[in-house]
Amino acid sequence: MSTSSGEVTSLLLELKRGNKEAEGRLIPLVYKELRRIAASYLRRESPDNSLQPTALVHEAYIRLIDIKEIDWQSRSHFFAVSATLMRRILVDHARANQARKRGNGWDEVSLNEAILPSPERAPDILALDDALNKLAAFDERQSKIVELRFFAGMSEDETAGVMGISTRTVKRDWRIAKAWLFKELSC
Repeated sequence: MSTSSGEVTSLLLELKRGNKEAEGRLIPLVYKELRRIAASYLRRESPDNSLQPTALVHEAYIRLIDIKEIDWQSRSHFFAVSATLMRRILVDHARANQARKRGNGWDEVSLNEAILPSPERAPDILALDDALNKLAAFDERQSKIVELRFFAGMSEDETAGVMGISTRTVKRDWRIAKAWLFKELSC
């Protein structure tokens, strides 16, 4: 994440105030990172997934710039919200596919070795989303850490910065959350 945090934050605030020129300056600054996040998400999808990183970025960006009530705090905050929004888009896409297929052939999402229950039983995006929602119900911070680390591909330090907690807390919660998800997705 090399772009100046202050520049992106400033443009986000200008955009919120209605400055349409800010959007034209913001897109080139955030596009590469949004595409990296989208590609990270889609690597965990089934190979026959019809979504491409560019389409996911465009859909997320359209939704992001329409959100007027967010008080953008920083560049990292923007990318954290972007990652959450991309997850929602993928879940909606998976649900639509599931509805079309009447429950057969759900898209699979492979998880890293620490979470994956077994190579032959990778949880699909809907099962993972349900598990993360359950985790959030009793520990929202751990759920957010999983989202930022696993889906947005943020480092422990970046995650700590976005969440306003220590790197040590991120490491501890990441370990606990992976263990909980392993158990939840193994059932």
